[in-house]
Amino acid sequence: MSDEITRMPAAINDFHRARRKAAIQQVTARLKGESLDLVAYEEIRQRLKASSQRDKGLQDIPIDSIVGSVGRYTDFNRHFLPRQATGAQRWARLKLAATGLTGFPPIEVYKLGDIYFVRDGNHRVSVARELEQTHIQAYVTEVEVEVPITPDLQPDDLILRVEYAEFLRWSDLHKILPDVDLVLTAPGKYQDLREHISVHRYYMGIDQHRPISLPAAVRHWYESTYKPVVETIKRLGLLRDFPDRTETDLYLWIAEHRAALEESLGWGVEPAAAAEDLANTYSSKPERVLARVGGKLVQALTPEPLGLAAPSPGEWREKREARYGSEPDRLFPNILVTLDGADAGWRALDEALQLAQREAGRILGLHITPTQPAWQTDRTEHVIQTFEAHCRAAGVAGQLAIGAGSIAHEVAIRARWADLVVAPLNHPPAADPIGRLRSGFRTLIVQAPCPVLAVPAPIFPLNNVLLAYDGSPKSREAMYVATYMAGSWPDLALVVLTTHPEGEFVTSNLEDARAYLTSRGVTAEYVGLDRTDVAGAIVDTAMQRGTTLIVMGGYGYNPVLEVMLGSAVNDVLRMAYCATLVCH
Repeated sequence: MSDEITRMPAAINDFHRARRKAAIQQVTARLKGESLDLVAYEEIRQRLKASSQRDKGLQDIPIDSIVGSVGRYTDFNRHFLPRQATGAQRWARLKLAATGLTGFPPIEVYKLGDIYFVRDGNHRVSVARELEQTHIQAYVTEVEVEVPITPDLQPDDLILRVEYAEFLRWSDLHKILPDVDLVLTAPGKYQDLREHISVHRYYMGIDQHRPISLPAAVRHWYESTYKPVVETIKRLGLLRDFPDRTETDLYLWIAEHRAALEESLGWGVEPAAAAEDLANTYSSKPERVLARVGGKLVQALTPEPLGLAAPSPGEWREKREARYGSEPDRLFPNILVTLDGADAGWRALDEALQLAQREAGRILGLHITPTQPAWQTDRTEHVIQTFEAHCRAAGVAGQLAIGAGSIAHEVAIRARWADLVVAPLNHPPAADPIGRLRSGFRTLIVQAPCPVLAVPAPIFPLNNVLLAYDGSPKSREAMYVATYMAGSWPDLALVVLTTHPEGEFVTSNLEDARAYLTSRGVTAEYVGLDRTDVAGAIVDTAMQRGTTLIVMGGYGYNPVLEVMLGSAVNDVLRMAYCATLVCH
């Protein structure tokens, strides 16, 4: 007894030193936005609806795995350092017992997953941790839970596991799809996941004209909705853009971003396009941030007619392959058409509808007004009704958006959500530099991030294509498009034309084109001409062969040189009698 009395003051000092350490840890945790609270056992047990338990007897358990308490969870922090001034004598006596000959008796704990909650013995755990013991003896009662729980979880993480358990009990996902993991990192989001499945179940019932069981809805939602989005997330590498998020986090984030985009644009947006825009808009990767800042600088410093942020050769194809895969089933599933209410716009729509029928695609109509949209005007109502009538007659899905501002600029911005822009060729680029600089159509071609189809006064069935190929990077993109058309669209004839004043270039370009098309199983007629007037050669050959669509590469010069020197593209647009597809 006298030895205990002698050692007691030192043990009391150890208690107060442990309290001061707890206070310092609390300040540090607050600055880091972390929690050092012990977890309340009963709250977790009730939310997990855990009741089945088994006596596991006396065991040595790891002290680091003890994260909570049944009744004393406010008296100690996560490291079991004392927070209250009371209990110093009890703590000190246990410290003396632990360092003496007698030791102290085992504690009692509940085990949930891989973590433990102290039922009796909180002070003993505190002393053992202060003595840097790694294990302690405990009588263990194991409580069965449905989700994995590990000692490294913060309280918010535990709440997430609880919410996941509730979601699993509601959906039976772990029984229906045992290998599927839908872990989220933000509390409260499992309710959103439930709503997604419930809405999917509702529409399944409408489509199938019968009640749908929850298990059937869960499986169908996963296979038809969730899984394709996750495949897109993997293909785009979005987990590298958002390393602290899970696939399910990104699935919900993409869905929210997609809904916001659709409300803003007035069009449906495909999940892959929404995912790509999400990364471009919010990723903190240096290259994404640099692209955002650089784009704004270019837009601020470059006059609009010269073309800001013009796409580089092949950029459109690279983005498509990242979004849809290297071998897409359709090249133009989303076709943007500009409509002004005049006859030329309706001809452009009918041309676009031909493409949409071949591609099983949809039409994204865009009607631009000089000022803010006036939804109630007779002109706007006429455009809406006529657009819907044309789409119905062609059996093609279509959505019409109303916008305001510069037509070329607005179309170029919205073309991010399309695979092709179709526009009436009312005013082709002029022959003189000033006229080219003022040309809205030229601005559209330069700025649009996808191919542009120029539609003149007459339209023809899309059954005879002329590819103008000169071996340049952009003409290679035109060859990619023409090869797809000839290989995918039935009853389509393809003519490949190359022209150059020096015959050796004509021969080499034709051999290059022949090798490319032959390797892809596409047959074509090949024409080589020794002519200096490239545009004249293209239009003359198109007329001789009965061409109904010309496919060619975009501007080869940078915008300034193109304005000053002109381009075969501008010349063809002024001379062509049929639609001309300009590719980047």
